Amino acid sequence: MTDVGRKRAINEDAFFRDDAMGFYVVADGVGGHNKGEIASRETVDQLHMWVRGAARDLERLTGRVMEGDTESTWEIRRLLESGVQSACYMVFGMAELSPDKRGMSTTCSAMLIRGGFAFAAHVGDSRVYRIRRRSVLQITEDHTLINYKLKHGLITAEEAERSTAKNVITRAVGHKDYVQVDTADVDVAPGDRFLMCTDGLHGYIKNDDEIVELCADDPIDAGASASIDLANQRGGRDNITALVIEVLAAA
Repeated sequence: MTDVGRKRAINEDAFFRDDAMGFYVVADGVGGHNKGEIASRETVDQLHMWVRGAARDLERLTGRVMEGDTESTWEIRRLLESGVQSACYMVFGMAELSPDKRGMSTTCSAMLIRGGFAFAAHVGDSRVYRIRRRSVLQITEDHTLINYKLKHGLITAEEAERSTAKNVITRAVGHKDYVQVDTADVDVAPGDRFLMCTDGLHGYIKNDDEIVELCADDPIDAGASASIDLANQRGGRDNITALVIEVLAAA
């Protein structure tokens, strides 16, 4: 589900889900720039086409992953990284050709579930969580100025909580013609759930227990709806997107 929230006039978030492909994306057009909604939608569309075009390679690599070939897991991660790079180049090129789109960019978190693994490619501050038996693992790392300062000991957690610059991101798709992409893979088991969301949701989540409460037990559509409601109840200052995925069998 996605929602404009209570403060914004336009929803600059975009998402994609394809259960047959096991492929999911959330993107958040960067606030304060031109045409963020175009950047997020174009990124989602480009990644969808990229993965569809790589279907044969993915089938081959998935078979090798299931046989225990660790090199093939890296190849799938590189394939997703290349897809995000392709989207970045496209969004940047569109902005260069059209002055009214100059400066548009977006966050992007993509996930592919194949061969018993969830593969993620990530830029910005949207997030991917795995929920397993009421235990939460955040797969992505925020590319924000606040997180950078925290990692390097430049500020304390308390100072970060009070900061007014929480939304300053350090990487975005389309800001330049190239972006550094983080990739990761985690194992997947039947019963696992994943929450993919923009900062319009996770900015209001206080701890892992709230993620479990939202997404662990109820039907996944109820989890997405409850996530939107929680963000709006706590202010709804930004667009809100929540994508909840449940693994029913070995992927």
